[in-house]
Amino acid sequence: MLSDRINRLSESETLAMTRRCRELKEKGVDVINLSIGQPDFNTPEYIKEAARKALEQNFTGYPPVNGYADLRNAVCLKLKRDNNLDYQPAQVVISTGAKQALANTILSLINPGDEVILPTPYWVSYRELIKLAEGVTVTVPATVANDFKIIPEQLERAITSKSRMFLFSSPCNPSGSVYSRNELEALVKVFEKHPEIYIVSDEIYELINFNGKHESIAQFPSVRERVIIINGVSKGFAMTGWRLGYSVSSHEIAAACDKLQGQITSGASSISQKAAVAAMLTDPSVSEELQHMVKVFKSRKELFYKLLCEIPGFVTNNPEGAFYFFPDVTSYFGKKWGYHTITNSPDLCNYLIDEAFVATVPGDAFGNPDCIRLSYATSEKELIEAAHRIKEALAKLD
Repeated sequence: MLSDRINRLSESETLAMTRRCRELKEKGVDVINLSIGQPDFNTPEYIKEAARKALEQNFTGYPPVNGYADLRNAVCLKLKRDNNLDYQPAQVVISTGAKQALANTILSLINPGDEVILPTPYWVSYRELIKLAEGVTVTVPATVANDFKIIPEQLERAITSKSRMFLFSSPCNPSGSVYSRNELEALVKVFEKHPEIYIVSDEIYELINFNGKHESIAQFPSVRERVIIINGVSKGFAMTGWRLGYSVSSHEIAAACDKLQGQITSGASSISQKAAVAAMLTDPSVSEELQHMVKVFKSRKELFYKLLCEIPGFVTNNPEGAFYFFPDVTSYFGKKWGYHTITNSPDLCNYLIDEAFVATVPGDAFGNPDCIRLSYATSEKELIEAAHRIKEALAKLD
């Protein structure tokens, strides 16, 4: 008998589609995987060298639960350098990926019945982590027409006496939308009237931002003590497999996350932490490696945007960050071909992998069933081929 807790959880649809893609490839099928959120770059050499040096110096024992002091100091230096934010090392908790930092935060703050406001679309694991904490998800819909960003009036309407947390990402997974300083300030004016609400700001795509300067909601003094920043090295430094993320919050919340993590995983990998020190000390404004990666992603984005706009029935925004498109595909609902009937986005994604051999992710997983997510974290050659296959397969539907 499995617990009710595990039975309530859904499998990650991004991981499920990636697994299906891998299984087809093992059978020799030429599948183009646009379902995974993983940079197709190698970790920079100077970061790998920091890891090798840590091994040579035998940093192979248990690290502190909340992370090595030099890494927490480096995170504080990064926040000051890149975001003009002043934090102390005791406010930083190093975790096994940003996902664990999110889990620590939600489980430390949410009681059964507490409401968590999620602008949609949202990252797949937000909803499931709220379930794990026995919280209640309150969604605020944002559509392609408004660049998948909510406005203050929508936020105000979503707040009730049970509201405990607001959770969002900027740049956003899956839409690539980026909140400007003015847009964040407008939301802050609502939060100022509701001091009981915590604000969790997932900034894992901070460095993949085509606007230049990243804006954090933590920059506003009136809400600063209630903001929990979630970040890490997976996306901006191409370190997905190193499993290293962090949270930054008030002393009280940081202590709570430290306490919880100490009973679940303890400290993150010692070698990954030493590698992450090198990453945190990197000034993105002068790093050739980081600037090159962002330049490549922007070039791919512009190419893929043009290709997607040429597919009849695809309606998409032009993302300002991350490496995803999230087109509205409702024009294909109700169409058929062969044994396929497209009634929703999962049907369309299954059709595309069966007929076009292109793996995508249904929008249902992100809280918007009208869309599908496509990652452009792959080569321009594969993006061109994927767009061709998708367009050809969709043309068969009637």
